[in-house]
Amino acid sequence: MQKLGIIQSRGLGDIFITVPIARYYADQGYKVIWPVCEEFYSHVVNTVPWVQWIPIPTDNKGEFFYKEPMRRLTALKCNDIQCYYQALNVVPELSQVPWFQVQKFDEFKYTKAGVPFLHKWRLKESITRNPSREAALYAKLVQNPNYVVYHTRGSTYSCEADLSNIPDDWQRIEITEQTDCILDWLKIIEGAQALILIDSIVSNLVDQLDINVDKYWIPRSHIHLTPVLGSAWTILEPPEDSLAAKPLFSPG
Repeated sequence: MQKLGIIQSRGLGDIFITVPIARYYADQGYKVIWPVCEEFYSHVVNTVPWVQWIPIPTDNKGEFFYKEPMRRLTALKCNDIQCYYQALNVVPELSQVPWFQVQKFDEFKYTKAGVPFLHKWRLKESITRNPSREAALYAKLVQNPNYVVYHTRGSTYSCEADLSNIPDDWQRIEITEQTDCILDWLKIIEGAQALILIDSIVSNLVDQLDINVDKYWIPRSHIHLTPVLGSAWTILEPPEDSLAAKPLFSPG
């Protein structure tokens, strides 16, 4: 069996955007091997079980972006190793391609992989959900059949959600670190009356899975670092008090 090694060790949204690419190659008969930062391992090891996931530590030198995944994949004798970061300081040639300046970062990944971009929205075929975990979180948090779900605090960006138009008798549920797997939220998300989400892993999942809910999206990046949305969203203006935190390491 041919081995495909994938270099996309973080962030969680980028990883799930890339999963349908991995599925495409797995369907061609490849064994997919994928190093990811340790903090993301629990989100993917059981939800995408057909990938051989390798947890790697986050180091102060930033080798978890490229050098450490490359070492692991080379040691495992992968026939092909593909890096899906749009840009990395340590690999400047990634951005030296004709489509770098004209495509968004998610389009860039699919062009690099040679996979039709529409496969991005075939994530449902690539994941394994855990109904018991989803039901447990639902039972723990949902107290009212009418509720709004919001997620406005990511790893590098946060803002205050404007909930002033939500009826007073509706429940408000914020997505926080309640579990160690982001997919545990899917039952709650699917049952919501509305979603208010920043550009993040949660909005990526909702869009890729084409969840049919009243959806509101808050952008946080310039156009090249903003994903293509494939379903209907109401796009909100970022609040003036939004906070974009500078990450420890920049992949760009």
